[in-house]
Amino acid sequence: MSTISQFKYVFQMQFLRNSGFFVFIALIQILIAIGIVIGFTYLIPNPDTGTILFLATGAPTIILIFTGLVILPQQIGTSKADGYMEFIRTWPINRAVVLGADTTIWLLITVPGIIISSIVAQVMFNPGYDVSWTVIPALFMIALTSIGVGYGFSYLLSPVASLGISQVTIFAALMFSPVNFPIERLPEWLQGLHEVLPIYSMAEVMRASLAASTFSASLGNYVNLLIWCVLGYGGAIFILNRK
Repeated sequence: MSTISQFKYVFQMQFLRNSGFFVFIALIQILIAIGIVIGFTYLIPNPDTGTILFLATGAPTIILIFTGLVILPQQIGTSKADGYMEFIRTWPINRAVVLGADTTIWLLITVPGIIISSIVAQVMFNPGYDVSWTVIPALFMIALTSIGVGYGFSYLLSPVASLGISQVTIFAALMFSPVNFPIERLPEWLQGLHEVLPIYSMAEVMRASLAASTFSASLGNYVNLLIWCVLGYGGAIFILNRK
């Protein structure tokens, strides 16, 4: 069986098994993204254009974090618990193809939320988007990093541990990560931590792509994402290949 045939087979199997769940998650992502753009403005009296732009460019990043680091680990934990993960290991298919097909599905799920939240932000607030040509590569890089890291720790850890980390991640991403506000507002030790972890780099790369005239991302941000992406997918493939 060729690699393309393997990919099509796995894609169909995974999509048909979870189609209802995927539609539900796509709708949840849309609501969360719109909630961030609109709801957070109620917490800030008279938000200026800069604040609105931070929220508008942060919402797509939250969607990708929510997908790769929260929902995906929970779904894999469920697959482990019901024995589906062991069933996948019996397939005579390259393990990288399994991850590739899964990743494609999760990428498709994120698209509606990102597009709709950006349109809502533009119509309601006109935040000052200045979309760069890097927006598509940036979206792919951020999505692959988020999904890759999610695969890495969810395959490595038990379902209970993965669930715990995913819940902490979404709380930290919303409240203590510089996604919707500047990193300078955080304590120095937390700033240093975010320079190593991938969430801050995700937000910087996204902002630089959606508002290129206002924000910029450093080479270090891209290198950070690349390292975490390789570690995540590499670890997941290694664990899937174990007998």
